[in-house]
Amino acid sequence: MGQVAAANGFCVMAYDVPSHLPWNPGEIAFFVSVRGDDADEILQYWTKLAVGATVIAPLAPSGWAPLYGMVRDKFGVTWVLDVAPAAVAA
Repeated sequence: MGQVAAANGFCVMAYDVPSHLPWNPGEIAFFVSVRGDDADEILQYWTKLAVGATVIAPLAPSGWAPLYGMVRDKFGVTWVLDVAPAAVAA
């Protein structure tokens, strides 16, 4: 796994395929995750990545994030996009 994070909350990360999925060289070899604090920014990335892609999970609210979606682009790269949940004060 590798990750790069910016001070504004934007984060991009690449990681291995989850263990519940089969691993085949050249097919779903890794996932790329893009996370940010701004829903509009994530929606813009989603809109561009979804062109010619296969939507695996539509970009929508989820139980763990204000927005979450998964798409396999026209090059076979699986992207996971989400908006980071707001921090809860203790």
